[in-house]
Amino acid sequence: MQIEEVKGATKEQRVATHSHIRGLGLKPDGSAEAVAAGFVGQETAREAAGVVADLIKSKRFAGRAVLLAGAPGTGKTAIAYAISQELGPRVPFCPMTGSEVYSSEVKKTEVLMESFRRAISLRVKETKEVYEGEVTEITPEEAENPLGGYSKTVANVVIGLKTAKGTKQLRLDPSIYESLLKEKVTAGDVIYIEANTGSVKRVGRSDAFATEYDLEADEYVPLPKGDVHKRREVIQDVTLHDLDVANARPQGGQDIVSMMSQLMKPRKTEITEKMRAEINKAVNKYVEQGTAELIPGVLFIDEVHMLDIECFTYLNRALESNISPIVVLASNRGLCAIRGTEDQHAPHGIPRDLLDRMLIVRTAPYTKGEIQIILDIRSKIEGLKLSPEALDYASDVGVKTSLRYAIQLLTPANVMAQISGHGEIQKDDIAETGDLFFDAKKSVTLVQSAGAQLL
Repeated sequence: MQIEEVKGATKEQRVATHSHIRGLGLKPDGSAEAVAAGFVGQETAREAAGVVADLIKSKRFAGRAVLLAGAPGTGKTAIAYAISQELGPRVPFCPMTGSEVYSSEVKKTEVLMESFRRAISLRVKETKEVYEGEVTEITPEEAENPLGGYSKTVANVVIGLKTAKGTKQLRLDPSIYESLLKEKVTAGDVIYIEANTGSVKRVGRSDAFATEYDLEADEYVPLPKGDVHKRREVIQDVTLHDLDVANARPQGGQDIVSMMSQLMKPRKTEITEKMRAEINKAVNKYVEQGTAELIPGVLFIDEVHMLDIECFTYLNRALESNISPIVVLASNRGLCAIRGTEDQHAPHGIPRDLLDRMLIVRTAPYTKGEIQIILDIRSKIEGLKLSPEALDYASDVGVKTSLRYAIQLLTPANVMAQISGHGEIQKDDIAETGDLFFDAKKSVTLVQSAGAQLL
């Protein structure tokens, strides 16, 4: 008899550049671990980002800005995404790049304000009367068609709902029967019906009907507890931009002229400041009544040096408004010209008055040991085998050139190893791959030496 231990089916996957980031990797006391949550190194920057995340959770950081400054490939964007992971899915996170503001249809300031409004959420708490339970029967009762003829119409529908506490039969309107058909509700499904609106929501299939198959198309849910008729608190999150769009959309008539006029209008229309002021007034009223809660989220602007002087001036005003999110900026530039000016230079391409409003977090270059750990993690994720000599050589390459270049050499080096018949990537395979593909520094040197031959 042979007994084998079943290994876990979890696999390390990396779908995108920062999909492996699961958080800031901080201890309970706020200090950063060396390797945790997809991060390697950058302890000081991660601890500072942890303080920022705590301030956001306590709602004491709205209307402020943080600048992540550092060389390319030092984890600025990863830290911004880690802050969003720490805040959770209910806090809005709106990422954008500085070049997205330039459009031939919409003004730059309008694009910025849209992003500001997307990063602010309104959490509405509403108590609704619902009928919830597992469907035991659906019986439509037909009647003679009042228009005459041989066809019959559905006069009402009798539905039976069962919970762990009891069973109840309901007589529903024919319009609700249409909603049941649209949701494809059958006996054995768990549903809830709102008493005020009559809308039907299919939650899933009752787990009493669960089969022994591993693969199922339906989602099985437990039998609801309590009475069939109950009061339920429903929490809905909606961004301020969604409210702006809903109020800006014209509510035309059903005639052909109204429909054609709506089709002829441009798809992107600018929302006026007057309308936003009215929406802000209504939002403040709901917040004062206690029926809603304002959740300031995070607006992340990468490559912030791409913004021009008009955008920076607008950012100054937007940060001072009563309703504003937390703005996280990232830049890899040093002292450079401010876009939109002729001779004004500033650190990171940001005007000094706006820079004075920010908390600045600096990311440091990776050491050889940290690069080695990152390359080891990346090789495992991509399913590559590296010899210790190859890993050490690739780390040296990362120190001399850049971490991104060292990571990009791994997959072509694996192809070279397969051609050479090696079971794992050797040092010679990486060196040969480096001769085929130049790094940025080597390419710049070649361009400068052969400048006369190039156009």
